[in-house]
Amino acid sequence: MRFRVLGPTQVLLADGREIAVGGPRLRALLALLLLDAGRVVSAERLIDGLYGEHPPRGAANALQSLVSRLRQALPAEHSTVEFHPAGYRLAVDPADVDAYRFERLAEAGHRALAGGDWPHAAAVLREALELWRGPALADVIDVTGVPAQAARLDELRLAAVEDRIEAELALGGHADLVPELRQLVVAHPLRERSRGQLMRALSAQGRSAEALAEFEDARRTLAEQLGVDPSAALAAIHLAVLRGDDSSAVRPTTEPALPSQLTTFVGREEELRRVRALLGERRLVTLTGPGGAGKTRLAIEAAGRVDGDVHFVELAGLADGSDVPQAVLSALGLRDAGLRAPAEPGRQSTDRLVEALAERRLLLVLDNCEHVIADVARLAARLLGACPALRVLATSREPLGLAGEALCPLSGLTLPPPDASTENADDYAAVSLFVQRAADVAPDFTVTAANIDVVLRICRTLDGLPLAIELAAARLRALPVAEVAARLDDRFRLLSMGSRAASPRHRTLRAVVEWSWDLLDDAERRLARRLTVFAGGATLEAAGRVSGLPAAEFVDALSGLADKSFVELTGGRYRMLETVRAFCAERLAEAGEADQLRRAHTAYFLEFAWTASDHLRRAEQLHWLRRLDAERDNLHAALRRAAAAGDASDAAGLVAALSFYWWLRGMRGEGARLAASVLDLLGAEAPPGLSEEFALCVYNTSLAGAGHLPSLGTQRSVIRSLDRPPRQPFLLYLSGISTGPPSGGAEHVEELMRELRRLVGPDAWINALGAMGSGSALMWSGEWDRARSALATALDGFRSTGDRWGCMITVGALGELAAWQGDPETAGAHMDEAMGLVEALGSAVDQADMLRTRGEIRLRAGDLAAARDDFAGALLLAQRSGAPEFVAGARLGLAQVARLRGDLVEARRLCEEALVGGLTGWYVGEATRSEIILVLDEITEQEKAGAASRPGALPSADGA
Repeated sequence: MRFRVLGPTQVLLADGREIAVGGPRLRALLALLLLDAGRVVSAERLIDGLYGEHPPRGAANALQSLVSRLRQALPAEHSTVEFHPAGYRLAVDPADVDAYRFERLAEAGHRALAGGDWPHAAAVLREALELWRGPALADVIDVTGVPAQAARLDELRLAAVEDRIEAELALGGHADLVPELRQLVVAHPLRERSRGQLMRALSAQGRSAEALAEFEDARRTLAEQLGVDPSAALAAIHLAVLRGDDSSAVRPTTEPALPSQLTTFVGREEELRRVRALLGERRLVTLTGPGGAGKTRLAIEAAGRVDGDVHFVELAGLADGSDVPQAVLSALGLRDAGLRAPAEPGRQSTDRLVEALAERRLLLVLDNCEHVIADVARLAARLLGACPALRVLATSREPLGLAGEALCPLSGLTLPPPDASTENADDYAAVSLFVQRAADVAPDFTVTAANIDVVLRICRTLDGLPLAIELAAARLRALPVAEVAARLDDRFRLLSMGSRAASPRHRTLRAVVEWSWDLLDDAERRLARRLTVFAGGATLEAAGRVSGLPAAEFVDALSGLADKSFVELTGGRYRMLETVRAFCAERLAEAGEADQLRRAHTAYFLEFAWTASDHLRRAEQLHWLRRLDAERDNLHAALRRAAAAGDASDAAGLVAALSFYWWLRGMRGEGARLAASVLDLLGAEAPPGLSEEFALCVYNTSLAGAGHLPSLGTQRSVIRSLDRPPRQPFLLYLSGISTGPPSGGAEHVEELMRELRRLVGPDAWINALGAMGSGSALMWSGEWDRARSALATALDGFRSTGDRWGCMITVGALGELAAWQGDPETAGAHMDEAMGLVEALGSAVDQADMLRTRGEIRLRAGDLAAARDDFAGALLLAQRSGAPEFVAGARLGLAQVARLRGDLVEARRLCEEALVGGLTGWYVGEATRSEIILVLDEITEQEKAGAASRPGALPSADGA
């Protein structure tokens, strides 16, 4: 039977005939059971749902009577309504209920959309939406508890419609979507995503005026009905339409939460059900098993079927367990600090994670934990203890060893028993996997009566381990299946007498890899062992340069390795499975090439880092940020290896080259740890020829609040210590953050810039940075006209270079200056531009800072409603980002709004909350603390004067 609740409640037989269920009460009972199909529903819940707060006398008997009538109404052969001691269960497959089917399809469509598969996303979402026949649960909507479920389903339906439209926009269906989007906007005028999609569709057709009119209508509607401004996302679409940037206006922005997979998922259905059940009951689940058992793939599949927010953290590339918190921060899109503020001294990445996740409902997938198991266990224990809505799914070769940990051990895939018939052998997962992967490399391969025994022998010899089977299947490109089986048997006979202390499955997997190694030619072996120097994969160019092979030999060898499953190409990068990489790394050491390859790897990525650093101050900034993100593991591995080998010049050079990147990506904590390790190597004074690198190591280390560090003096003394122009001009900004601006104000800034120009000559970016410093100093000294002129010069300079970071800092300063001069309209325009730049750079924490700044501007202008909206938005973003200094600043802003409205009780509460945590140890926090105390004093004075009880006597906003 099939059941429908997406519309009036219906029961259909397999041939499509509808079964008449009966009256409203009977349909209500069926609906309540269908909403928990396959699960026991307590009698109390059913009585509450059917009769509300005032059930009749003998309600339990009435329920039994209804259940009996429902059983009679449904076909006797199905016996679908079961009695349990705890209640009743509708024993049907959830897949036979249209609501469950809709949710699964909608989630699959959302995942396809996130992965960029627009055609598949559109097709799946259309299939999901075709299941609807009207409002959910339409004929039982008056039953207690049903309205909430119906509202949830209707919300999911609307989200699926928007996802489908997103996919069709990406496919170019702009014209066809405009009428539907107009209907959606009329039906849901406060839903900004639909409004934004309509603007993008109109803009893509060249109807920019209509798109802009839609934004103005949205602004007016939101202001009248909610008293708020459009969101930053809608404002960004508005800005794109103004600029005529159609490509950015119509591209979906959904980021994939899980790695996309290139092959089908085979077997593991029982384990998948177990993992899903455990995730519903427990907060820490660990998949354990030998390398190659498929732990990562199962984790991805299980996480992909979980409702809600999911984030995947790959730990295999980490060389040091202390980097685990930073890896989680990066996966969550969080930072050690904002773009305009350093990390707090003594504040750990783990503290930031706790603050960011304290109230979030999230599944965190920690993959490949075994080599950093102790650090992962400590982090998981801390997060699970402090974040009640967090769940963790880990993969490891051993358990984390924490209380409450639920284990799901994996071994091989299912195999036919020895006495089983060979006719249906491919129904077993191990055989099915071999057959599918064999067909990938040898399309003509099929299982026949002539080869089935050989295939079974291979799968059984390999114990059903997925990696081993895939490696064996890949050999069919060059060898007959019988030869594959024969060679495997020869290898395992030798290893069967190995160490009994080692895992048998580890020995088996090693034998497969070793056998595969023996099938490589000399050039393929050279390249395979040399590729192990990379962390996190390599581009084609990097692999060719670092391996040192002649070009023609390199291309042939790389193609051979890809064909033989030693490397895989994903996202333009060549990667090795970790088990294969570990085996090949042993061969690199045996060949005596490890140090040679380390030096080649370091040299390549040092050159790459300097090239990228130069591009970060230009228009191609975002492109090179993404390239640096992709190579982060390699860059940091090169730095660590250089420091460990005592190569001070290379290690310090990497710190210098990466300093601006670390700042833009908010990686203050990780950068500080890396810089500190190099500083230990350099000593207390700059070695000859490394003055700039030494200074950058000191400054980066100081940003994380390290202990005693070498003194570099003032900015002037640092500049005068240089014996050549700085290769990393960001040194100038870092020196100001660390030591403070020159004590003499703007004149000293300008004098410092004259000295710098004598050293470096004309440089647009350095000149813009100097003008920004001068403008900021003039602002604080009250010389507003000169400040505006200097900042305008700085902005022109940053725009000419294409540096969005410099533009963001300068535009924000111009916004604050305009507010101080009583020009809120100009200030707002500047802040809108600054927020657009922050969004382009991908910084939620700095978006919070900009919202807070705009809130202060609106507060100064007396627009309390708009200011409150900005502070509330800043608070939400700051809390999600784990940024306590901005949380405190947003609460202070809300307190100011409450004070100016005369609500002194609320103002005091917000101030006291703002004083708790995150405000000590650096100048921004201390300044915020001083402001809060000042506002508390003002609240006390108003309380004494009885300001709260005098109608019409609200204080002025002039001093806010």
